[in-house]
Amino acid sequence: MTDEGRLLAGRYRVGALIGRGGMADVHIGTDSRLGRTVAIKLLKSSLASDPAFRTRFRQEAQAAARMAHPTIVRVFDAGEETVADSSGGETQIPFIVMEYVDGRLLKDIIREGPLNTAEAVRIIDGVLTALEYSHRAGVVHRDIKPGNIMITKTGQVKVMDFGIARAISDSSTTVAQTTAILGTASYFSPEQAKGESVDARTDLYSTGVVLFEMLAGRPPFRGDSPVAVAYQHVSESPVKPSSINAKVSPALDTVVLHALSKDRFARYQSAVEFRNDVETAGSGQIPVRRTVDESGTGLFGAAPTAVSGSELALKQLAEDETMVRTQRRPPVIWVWAGILSVIVIVLSVMIWAFSLTPSSDLPDNSRKVPSLAGETYEQAQNELLDLDLAATMAQEPSATVPKDKVIRTDPPAGTIAQPTDVIKVYVSTGAQPVEVPDVTNKPIADAQAAITALGLVPGSVTQENSTTIAANLVLSTDPAALSAAKTGDTVNFTVSSGLVTLPDVVGQSLSAAQDLVNAVLLKPIPTPDDSCPAKPGDPITKQSLPAGDVPQQTEVTLTYCIG
Repeated sequence: MTDEGRLLAGRYRVGALIGRGGMADVHIGTDSRLGRTVAIKLLKSSLASDPAFRTRFRQEAQAAARMAHPTIVRVFDAGEETVADSSGGETQIPFIVMEYVDGRLLKDIIREGPLNTAEAVRIIDGVLTALEYSHRAGVVHRDIKPGNIMITKTGQVKVMDFGIARAISDSSTTVAQTTAILGTASYFSPEQAKGESVDARTDLYSTGVVLFEMLAGRPPFRGDSPVAVAYQHVSESPVKPSSINAKVSPALDTVVLHALSKDRFARYQSAVEFRNDVETAGSGQIPVRRTVDESGTGLFGAAPTAVSGSELALKQLAEDETMVRTQRRPPVIWVWAGILSVIVIVLSVMIWAFSLTPSSDLPDNSRKVPSLAGETYEQAQNELLDLDLAATMAQEPSATVPKDKVIRTDPPAGTIAQPTDVIKVYVSTGAQPVEVPDVTNKPIADAQAAITALGLVPGSVTQENSTTIAANLVLSTDPAALSAAKTGDTVNFTVSSGLVTLPDVVGQSLSAAQDLVNAVLLKPIPTPDDSCPAKPGDPITKQSLPAGDVPQQTEVTLTYCIG
């Protein structure tokens, strides 16, 4: 089933396919509400089968949406759309609505051959500018690669998919679902390949791989499988880009090899440091390798270094127990005064804490989702906007809620939401027309299940005698089978009791009595009685079962007089 033409969240019209990746397809689209062109990324439905992924996906998409920078592709909206699959069931399609960028992917540009030095430096400068902004915002990309970098027709660098790799790797998805990530093994950092925790320096390593590929025309490591490539990132040293492309300067060789250090403490510690060296190398000068003291500890602290002579002397001086301590100890009264001051402060804090009374007021940065059931979508949207909450619409049939009225919200009413949260509003499409299925001769339990599956409501069950239908099988329904109904309508059942009505045949002739018993599919057993005088027609003097309801196929002894 094609996605083209589908309307997502009641506002985004999916257009032609413009890109395809391991975990998503990208379509051009239209925001019907704002009248602007957007890019719509439809993630694989297999990812949405994991609730942990959906939660992480929503959180990371919201984090990405808060980043506004010229070098980052904006995320406008995200969510999941419920659609019917080919088997008649329902499936969830996660989607992201992004800024539409009129340009080319860097991977397509590299496919045409190595870039010249100036262009490679300009592009990697834009990537590092985007990473500097995202890292300061606390967002690590985790999947920097040429397939996530776009170059507009005016030459602007745009990095996309912030937070999406984290949403996948941090959820409890299966190995099959994360296979898409293995496709980016060429850009893995050693810590990613080893399954260790990642930080901003992981993005800088991947950026170094991208710079290598722009200069050399291929990644630094290649193999027959993603696992083989990941192993090389951990254990093998890369060659210089100039060994593949002689036009690459020694200065850029130095920058690339520094960025591709296996030890995260030995590579660049920040995007700013990396960009400064790239600019220096682009001007033809070899960057000066900074010591830890010169470059600072950055965001992650410094790597262990050797102890200098002065530090060793100070350490020995501190550990020399033969030295006489000349500093006077503080008076004892000062010590006790300090202790008492601490006790007084602690007691004061405890008294203040216990005196606080619980408040029902909500924090300024949070909102309580209101009850919107029964309202129109426009009313619900306006009410949410008054609370600084965004709304997205989903539709589903309902037999109890009128058409175009709100059924429920996700998260539900009463939930505390942040101003950046998107509230999914489910709107009723009304009761759907449905045809009453033919459930005759089916067990009542199966018939009720078939009725329920179509949105109908099982009603009363009435028993009726039947000569041919076994007990608890459906004889008929009201409304009748194949008649028109609507979801929510009640269907009553008439089922077989498994009994038949035995007539009173005493006084009837033997032949007439046998015909009456055979007519209800019972088994007559004629039995002669010679204790009474014979009469014409061999009349029945006694029947073994009284007239009334008896089980189907029961034997009935008919006693007749023979004299």
